[in-house]
Amino acid sequence: MGSWGCPHEIDRVCSKVKQSPCDPGMKGCVLAGRYFFTDSDEKNRRLRVKKERETTSGGMLDAVK
Repeated sequence: MGSWGCPHEIDRVCSKVKQSPCDPGMKGCVLAGRYFFTDSDEKNRRLRVKKERETTSGGMLDAVK
């Protein structure tokens, strides 16, 4: 079984998000919107929006006019 560690977590506290208890995928977390979390649909909302945007734009960024 493998594991990983967040570089912003120090003694179960997030040093990036206002010294909050570490909760991977929470708002402000560097993992939010990048990975799928099985424990919370709320954490996956940003990822779903991002994937939907990529699908509707064909995976390309909109051109700046």
